[in-house]
Amino acid sequence: MRVLVIEDEVRLAGMVAQALRENAGYAVDVAADGEQGLFLAQEASPDGGGSYDLMVLDLMLPRLGGEQVLRRYRATGGRTPVLVLTARDDKACVVALLNAGADDFLSKPFDMGELLARAKALVRRGKDQANPLLRIADLEVDSGRREVRRGGRAIALAPMEYRVLEYLAHREGAVVSKTELLEHLYDYNWERFSNVIEVYISGLRRKLDEGCEGKLIHTLRGQGYALRSEAPKA
Repeated sequence: MRVLVIEDEVRLAGMVAQALRENAGYAVDVAADGEQGLFLAQEASPDGGGSYDLMVLDLMLPRLGGEQVLRRYRATGGRTPVLVLTARDDKACVVALLNAGADDFLSKPFDMGELLARAKALVRRGKDQANPLLRIADLEVDSGRREVRRGGRAIALAPMEYRVLEYLAHREGAVVSKTELLEHLYDYNWERFSNVIEVYISGLRRKLDEGCEGKLIHTLRGQGYALRSEAPKA
């Protein structure tokens, strides 16, 4: 999953980004002002589809305020869930944020654990997955605990292997291109010609299919990968 944090307080932005990377396994981009943040958000989603799975947006920003960023982003069709950070918690402010298109808000100062919980919930909601437990055939992916089982057997995955599998699980049945996987798994400076995805897919197949009859991760040559119980038609 890929998150955009728009926050001008350098220390806070660093803490939020670190928490999202280390505790949720997300790739994180950070913008220090509203204009840069809006540019990154719109560049990532020129058609409104959204390469980011979540936006964490401070309300008080230089160059362009958080509420303006939110309204302009929504006006162009941006659909990424937005969690607003604000020092104000009065009713009028909350109503204005929700009307502008915010999905949730946190009042400063906040507990980092609560931010992580709300961030994960918004990512699941954005993927139409209210339940943290994802099931595909006999495979279970617990996005809350970041645990994987197949046929009741616990499977130990490397952090990046888990992130690849979780993303495919959220897109169950859909064909996901290598580029889409890279965009959601790495930050803005990812290496566009890397072959790491093939390595992770190979490792996942070996671990998921061990002792099982059916394969779950399928390759469509020239298109990408699909996680489903039956092989997709070419």
